[in-house]
Amino acid sequence: MKITSKGQVTIPQEFRERFGFLPNTQIEFIAERGALKLIKSRADSAKGKSLVDRMRGCGDGKLSTAQIMKLTRG
Repeated sequence: MKITSKGQVTIPQEFRERFGFLPNTQIEFIAERGALKLIKSRADSAKGKSLVDRMRGCGDGKLSTAQIMKLTRG
């Protein structure tokens, strides 16, 4: 594997799937004992939690799940 002139590398699909690195996943690099680790950012999960917390209780519950799905599918 090579680093491009822009400093980019491709994470093999096997590892992306195995560790859940989906498009737009926030990551962190950690230098540890002469090695470089790539991990999912802890801030990424906190961001999702804060979004869910803000949305909780905002729905009025007048539509069933089936009705909502019908609307979203056209």
